[in-house]
Amino acid sequence: MIKIGKHTVRAMRLSFVGELGWELHMDNDVSVEVYNAVMAAGADHGIVNAGYRAIDSLSIEKGYRHWHADIRPDDTPLEGGLAFTCKLKSDVPFLGREALEKQKEGGLKRRLACFTIDDHEALLGFEAIWRNDQIVGFIRRADYGFAIGKSLAYGYVTHPDGKTVTAKFLREGKYAIEKMGIKFAAEIHMKSPFDAENNRVKGNY
Repeated sequence: MIKIGKHTVRAMRLSFVGELGWELHMDNDVSVEVYNAVMAAGADHGIVNAGYRAIDSLSIEKGYRHWHADIRPDDTPLEGGLAFTCKLKSDVPFLGREALEKQKEGGLKRRLACFTIDDHEALLGFEAIWRNDQIVGFIRRADYGFAIGKSLAYGYVTHPDGKTVTAKFLREGKYAIEKMGIKFAAEIHMKSPFDAENNRVKGNY
């Protein structure tokens, strides 16, 4: 708990944009006063407002998953690259554990993958993912990454023969993203293309 102006707020060391930041939690009726106090304190440091599209762009560069886009109720943590959030290496019980253990043992039929294109072309989502001249999936979410200067996109890749999708299968493909009937050469990334080790959120710039 910290004091901002004359109000006590809860400061949480949390960031959805992958930078060294905080979330401030308070009662609604004091939020305007707290906002004004923060803006006044940050004026000499160049503080500015950032919109939701900025949050989208920053989060996709870091590979932070978006609920309803990157992950939905019909996706599993293993498919979405979120296995680290599940305590599969422990004996801790949780809802869905047996299903995840079965899926892990049998192999994944699809995996969420990150792509970038060098062409200065806006990707909006639902574009086709081509691997070795075969459609293997569709883009779920896309945006422009200002730190890397490229368009980024995330989509689930399947095997054209219905086999399991391994990391080796992903790495060895030649990819393209099709937009409005035009294919753009794409590069797949097994990790976030920007600050993959999450140094910035730790304050290591």
